[in-house]
Amino acid sequence: MGSNSRTGDLAALRLLDDPVRRTLYDWVIAQPDAVGREAAAAGAGVSRGLAAFHLDKLAEAGLLDASYRRLSGRVGPGAGRPARVYRRSDRAFSVTVPERRYERAAILFASVLERLGDGGPPPELEEAAREAGKELAVDAGRGSTRRRLLRTLDQAGYEPMTDAHGTIRLRNCPFDVLAEAHRTLVCGTNLALAEGILAGIGVSDVRPILDRQPGSCCVAFPAESP
Repeated sequence: MGSNSRTGDLAALRLLDDPVRRTLYDWVIAQPDAVGREAAAAGAGVSRGLAAFHLDKLAEAGLLDASYRRLSGRVGPGAGRPARVYRRSDRAFSVTVPERRYERAAILFASVLERLGDGGPPPELEEAAREAGKELAVDAGRGSTRRRLLRTLDQAGYEPMTDAHGTIRLRNCPFDVLAEAHRTLVCGTNLALAEGILAGIGVSDVRPILDRQPGSCCVAFPAESP
């Protein structure tokens, strides 16, 4: 990464040192949709003015995306002015000291694996991913199988959420940069990893599927598996 990019990433991440900003950031990115200042202030337990100040700082740094939308849902005269709303930015921030280039190596590995697997993951990679999933499940903790599944997915960086139909969806793909250029390979590997997590937890009545949605990981866990 260039020196300017690295400096920008450091400056942005430094903002999260402030406890109020970190609380606001964590609350906003946990929401399934963009949120307004009042909702964010209530969620973080601070005043609207303080929330607005910190949310705009986070947006200026690229940690959040800001836009305008009518929160009332009404249109036309009397609908009110659009409110400023915030959601997690798709921009990735990475700082290593000393500087490392793991992404470049991952892209090279992915290119070779695609050739070996005719685009998708070769059997050896699928098996390795399932074993890695089982290892992730070791730290699932106690509770219901669903709670343990959600906890494991969260610890693995997938940011799981349950939609209105009970389907578990993953708001983040930890391998997003690779997925952009190697979609079939990465999605197949994510699916095998999910299968390993379920096996490690001991879940037999749920089966992960590939269900690509904008801004989300390609894997989902339907409430009623096929």
